[in-house]
Amino acid sequence: MDVDAVVVGARGAERLAAGHPWVYRSDMRRTAARPGFAPVHAENGRPLGWAAVHPSSQIAVRLLHHGAQPVDEALLLERLEAAIARREALARDPDAGLEGATGYRLVHAEADGLPGLIVDRLGPVLAVQNGCAALEPHLPAIVERLQERLVPDGLVGRFDAAAREREGLTREVRVLAGRVPDVVEVSDGRLTWPLHPLTGQKTGTFLDQRLNHRRLARHARGAALDVCSYHGGFGLHLLAAGAEGVELVDASAAALEGAAVAAARNDLPRPQLTRADAFERLRELDRAGASFDVIALDPPALAKRARDVPRALAGYKELNLRALRLLAPLGVLGTATCSAHVQEAEFMNVLADAAADAGRTVHVLGRFGAAPDHPERLGFPESAYLSFVLLRAL
Repeated sequence: MDVDAVVVGARGAERLAAGHPWVYRSDMRRTAARPGFAPVHAENGRPLGWAAVHPSSQIAVRLLHHGAQPVDEALLLERLEAAIARREALARDPDAGLEGATGYRLVHAEADGLPGLIVDRLGPVLAVQNGCAALEPHLPAIVERLQERLVPDGLVGRFDAAAREREGLTREVRVLAGRVPDVVEVSDGRLTWPLHPLTGQKTGTFLDQRLNHRRLARHARGAALDVCSYHGGFGLHLLAAGAEGVELVDASAAALEGAAVAAARNDLPRPQLTRADAFERLRELDRAGASFDVIALDPPALAKRARDVPRALAGYKELNLRALRLLAPLGVLGTATCSAHVQEAEFMNVLADAAADAGRTVHVLGRFGAAPDHPERLGFPESAYLSFVLLRAL
């Protein structure tokens, strides 16, 4: 057995064999001395592949491949090139919805074979996130390759996610190369938003709901409500498709103002802006007897960890119960969960319970995930983190 190899227990070996790239610290038999790349063995000495490893992170092993080839910078750059090539192919696929889009995901972490690494195109700039300590020393080479390959005006490191602390990495936002302005214009192929790559949520916006914005907009009519709206991705598409008016509800005043600016930029009517807690606003509207023809419900992840799931499910039920009570007859609700720990079947059960408690008979019009530039990797359910469901209340 390689003296530098980490050793996983039987449960960890089974996970890797089934296609899941992660082994948790509790399933380790011999951990790494330091963060980096190392071979992985089973307890009987059988080689299992090469992985990003960490001695103290909860995710102790992030497998890159099952072979014997050591992981080095050249392999990482090959994976980066392959991820970019896949996005270029998607841009030629009419079903991917990328025609005319200047905002999309270029690298989707483990799903693209690059653990912890996210790269988003935001118009003229690229935003980079990294939550894997083993990749951190290779970021300069990755940034250099992105510059050469895509020639952006600048790259920003959005290294402010809490996941970095779990890997022993510092949290910061910094310009990695070139020039990154405070505001950039980004199109999803139909509408344009002014985004703030240095200060916006995540890498500056949420790109994974792009096709779901369009799916809900096909049902646009009458009065609409967009809850947890952020920049109004659902709400502004509803206005563009013919809704008579939309109320945007979000806890962030800056996000709401950004939505108003985007509405003007796209020659749309100014939406009603309501800065409020989503739960409180839905209760308030319910008490007032309000009614909406279309509702979008896109809350942040309510389950950051597995132990948060029961509380998250209760939260999703409360939100959807209130939303269903507000739907006009034959109204349509587009509702989502982006909690990786909440499975689609659990979410559907929550929706069924909410409909029963609301006294509504509800048809399922469709179930969807993230846009294809956020690929789902089989055997890795965490990559299927987004569930979006279209419902019609009878």
